[in-house]
Amino acid sequence: MLRSFIIFSLFLHSCVAAPKTPAAVAAVPAKKWLTLNGQEPGVVARGGFSGLFPESSASANAFAISTSSPGLTMLCNLQMTKDGVGICLPDIRLDNSTTISTLFPKAQKTYKVNGQDLKGWFALDYSADTIFSNVSLVQNIFSRPSIFDGQMPISAVEDVLGTKPPKFWLSVQYDSFYMEHKLSAAEYLKTLRFRGITFISSPEIAFLKSIGMDAGMSKTKLIFEFKDPEAIEPTTNKKYSEILLDLAAIKAFASGVLVPKDYIWPLDSANYLKPASTFVADAHKAGLEVYASGFANDLRTSFNYSYDPSAEYLQFVDNGQFSVDGFITDFPPTASQAISCLSHQQGNLPKANHALVITHNGASGDYPGCTDMAYQKAVNDGADVIDCSVQMSKDGIAFCHDSADLTASTTAMTTFISRATSVPEIQPTNGIFSFDLTWAEIQSLKPQILSPFLTKGGFQRNPANKNAGKFMTLVDFLEFSKEKAVTGVLINIEAKCCLSSLKERSRNSRYSPVCDHQVHTRQATNPKSVDSVRRQFCSVQFRSCSSLHKSLDHRQGNRRCSQTIH
Repeated sequence: MLRSFIIFSLFLHSCVAAPKTPAAVAAVPAKKWLTLNGQEPGVVARGGFSGLFPESSASANAFAISTSSPGLTMLCNLQMTKDGVGICLPDIRLDNSTTISTLFPKAQKTYKVNGQDLKGWFALDYSADTIFSNVSLVQNIFSRPSIFDGQMPISAVEDVLGTKPPKFWLSVQYDSFYMEHKLSAAEYLKTLRFRGITFISSPEIAFLKSIGMDAGMSKTKLIFEFKDPEAIEPTTNKKYSEILLDLAAIKAFASGVLVPKDYIWPLDSANYLKPASTFVADAHKAGLEVYASGFANDLRTSFNYSYDPSAEYLQFVDNGQFSVDGFITDFPPTASQAISCLSHQQGNLPKANHALVITHNGASGDYPGCTDMAYQKAVNDGADVIDCSVQMSKDGIAFCHDSADLTASTTAMTTFISRATSVPEIQPTNGIFSFDLTWAEIQSLKPQILSPFLTKGGFQRNPANKNAGKFMTLVDFLEFSKEKAVTGVLINIEAKCCLSSLKERSRNSRYSPVCDHQVHTRQATNPKSVDSVRRQFCSVQFRSCSSLHKSLDHRQGNRRCSQTIH
């Protein structure tokens, strides 16, 4: 797994971090951004590359810088030790991100934090020397790699600043709590003289106001962080949803705001995007930069993104209406790639070394495979070659479908369960096969989107369109590919698709029903004609049937033939 992460990251590095020649830079037109200042949105790495390494470890910080865009901002969540030293850890409790619970198993304590009782191990109970000498980091999200657990020391704020990141963001979440225990984040910042700190964020208004003068003198931007709309801001005792109504008041003590991404693109109960809020436009009107948080490649997000994290980033910066001024993310290379390589392409995405994009049953992650909507989405997304796996109906109609067994990818189980049969030459289990149904019967079914990771991982694909689209005959598919002028088509033909004709025709029959139908269709005049595709298809079909004769005679498995047509 680690190796795949590294290869993936290096690939992104080649896209976003490699220096460009002057000629290349001159050839690329300047992008117009809808940010507050018109500049490119910033990428803020939460604890470095925390999607792979433990947050704020030296490796996470170094890897983030080497694989992301040049203007990367490094974020450190400030926690404070008993003796007032600032350290970078994701939460006020240490047990979820360090080894402290194994070192001091009986040292749990309970503190009231923002009105809630929290139980765990807290940094303010230990000196900096105890923490740096004994405690090490672990990955705080259990679904992520644990290979580095217990191997990396905790970083002090000064350690991260010492690496001289392009920009540095200090997040101060719990100043009022530390103040109750005679620790002051403001005083700690004065010892640093705000040197090297580009941004300071906090959900507490009093803290931001207390450091406003010093931050202004050092040109450090102050960012007010919104929490859950129903949560209480400790200074005003107002809900964040109430503070949201007066953004102009925030401008008096901050230059920007940080919000969970749902403030901007809310989700409905089915996990689809609602229309965008006016938050970004309202904040920009008030002169405030807008930063969005909650981005990670391995978090489940809206079905609108089809599990593509780059699509989510683009939704926030390249939607034609507004752009946030930056993201806070656990995977900074992905955000960097989305901004530098994928944005403002207007559908003409760059391709490495002229690589062909070949579909698998069309856009089968968005719509049921091999349907008209799946193929249309694939073409809209820029696919070069669209594919059709050919199946046969009982009455000799060739159509596109992933498998001859229709049970998983259609609603056949609810209608034709009595037609289920066993065909050992195709598969060991019973199925409802296309060659046992007429084309009219197949058309009476609904296609069904396949979600290969649904059972084990619970990853459902686009449920709103799970039965959308219409089945396409091979003729319709070829006509569609010609109309859309795709670079090529991929025709997949399995020998088992001829099994129905073998049941009913002698083994010496020369023609398969699909070829009888194809040869009599109208001829195209284009050199890459549909007719020429049909002739190639028929020749493959003959070979497949011939192969199947032999395989069935010797009780062997199915032989697969494929023909790529350009």
